[in-house]
Amino acid sequence: MEGASVYLNGKLIGFHNKPTELVENLRRKRRAGALPHELNAAYYAENDEVYINTDAGRARRPLLVLENGKLKLTQKHIEELKADKIGWKDLLNEGVVEYLDSEEEENAYIAVREEDATPEHTHVEVHPSLMLGVVAACAPFPDHNSSPRVTMASAMLKQALGVYQSNYALRMDTQSHVMHYPQKPLARTKHAEIIGSNDRPAGQNIVLAIMPFGGYNMEDALILNKASVERGLGRTTFYRTYTAEERRYPGGQKDRFELPKPEIQGYRGDEAYRFLGEDGIILPECKVDGGDVLIGKTSPPRFLEEVGELSMIEEKRRENSVTLRPSEAGDVDAVIVTEATTGNKLVKVRVRSLKIPEIGDKFASRHGQKGVVGMIVPQHDMPFTENGITPDIIMNPHAVPSRMTVGHVLEVLGSKAVSLEGEDFLNATAFDRLDYGGLKKMLLKHGFRHDGKEVLYNGVTGEKIEAEIFIGVCYYQRLKHLVSNKIHARSRGPVQILTRQPTEGRAREGGLRFGEMERDTLIGHGTSMLLLERLLKESDIVTELICEKCGTIAVDDQIRKKQYCPICESTNVKPIEMSYAFKLLLNELKALNIRPKVVLEDKA
Repeated sequence: MEGASVYLNGKLIGFHNKPTELVENLRRKRRAGALPHELNAAYYAENDEVYINTDAGRARRPLLVLENGKLKLTQKHIEELKADKIGWKDLLNEGVVEYLDSEEEENAYIAVREEDATPEHTHVEVHPSLMLGVVAACAPFPDHNSSPRVTMASAMLKQALGVYQSNYALRMDTQSHVMHYPQKPLARTKHAEIIGSNDRPAGQNIVLAIMPFGGYNMEDALILNKASVERGLGRTTFYRTYTAEERRYPGGQKDRFELPKPEIQGYRGDEAYRFLGEDGIILPECKVDGGDVLIGKTSPPRFLEEVGELSMIEEKRRENSVTLRPSEAGDVDAVIVTEATTGNKLVKVRVRSLKIPEIGDKFASRHGQKGVVGMIVPQHDMPFTENGITPDIIMNPHAVPSRMTVGHVLEVLGSKAVSLEGEDFLNATAFDRLDYGGLKKMLLKHGFRHDGKEVLYNGVTGEKIEAEIFIGVCYYQRLKHLVSNKIHARSRGPVQILTRQPTEGRAREGGLRFGEMERDTLIGHGTSMLLLERLLKESDIVTELICEKCGTIAVDDQIRKKQYCPICESTNVKPIEMSYAFKLLLNELKALNIRPKVVLEDKA
């Protein structure tokens, strides 16, 4: 067939000899309102194919239409929009604005700003910042920062603690954080206003000084003012919900919410059940610690029991209560007794705990400048300005130059200016040109230097610090990575059944993994006894009897008080220390019909 192939929603519907005219005609009719504006048409000259799309699920974006290098949007339109005489749909119907999908965008030549448009251009961006995603557009001055920092800022914006839902008190989310005193940022973007981000803020405006402080803010660490923390800086409440269900099992057996009796298998002791009511459910506002039972529950045995004395199956129930995580503590916030979708009784217990910022907690500005708290300093030891202002956070100056986060510096300077003015906020939208001169005038008007620097005094000695220090206001977020949820140590604890090595993970009170590379460092340092201790003594050391004659693991018969080899029946056996995992390997080799032999030698 001659002509270009025409596809409608991916399906070939025919051929056309004048594909360019066809596509232009479709666009003209769409702009005139004769065709629905959901339709998109594109011509790919290299394949000689026309794609017409009308289906749902396409990503489309609005653009201002250019005709012969001139915008169809006039000053009259703008004035009528401001006066609320016309709306967005009117612009769409007039063909002033149109939505393009990824296919039609291939035929478009889009100018970023109106002044950049030439007769070749077909469209202009509604605003240059619309090239950014929803999250990146909420970051202030992203056009002044290097791209990796904008990426980091976007990732951390999602981790910032604020008020995530207005009805959080009624919800039973598995985990949630609520900030006590969230504030709207002084440096805002138009996008954050549009999506309603400023109505549920996730951070606070703090006084930031950029200076070193006794080495405690090396490597991106931050210094916090103790008085600021006591006044509520970064203070949050953490909620965790624990759930239990009365499950039904085959054979008519089921779980029961109750106060477990002492004779039950796995009884935890009276202390663990001290907060439970008669129904086995904890009461609200109890102060609980790790290991305390929140929901008392007993379950039927895993296997059917043997027949008892009176030819009856005795039901020996086992303890299966829900306890608070070992590393947590708090107050019982709410208890809900309801019904699951399966029709079983369901209990949810929400525990709240106060999380006050401490050393090791993570904070970040909206420019990818993240750091953990290195020290919390009493206010009287903090540096102060001639007006007596002490910073809330001290950040290291080395964090700025190599990372090129000029946006961070601009926010500190601009927020300082608008906080003094007290009337408006700082417009930090991407690609909106900032009035640096206006900010400098504002600072000078209020008696400050135009560059944001001030003279600070040492809080310990009272001496003047012989350097000009950049100080201003910045919006900081507390991130969900709290040291209290990550701290982990172990001396002795549970081991795995199969290998007898320590369990893995913080939740299971596990050990810290000493891997192949860590082993190499000990070999490199020649610390052989430390290597033995880490990989054997503190792991899965076991003493096994080995037959000197045939190298088989011998039998230690406790009843007959006899130690002998099961193969050659020799009684010449020696106790040898080995890893239980090695002994397991020997057993697995035997299962494969391979007989391993342990050759013994005298210690040199």
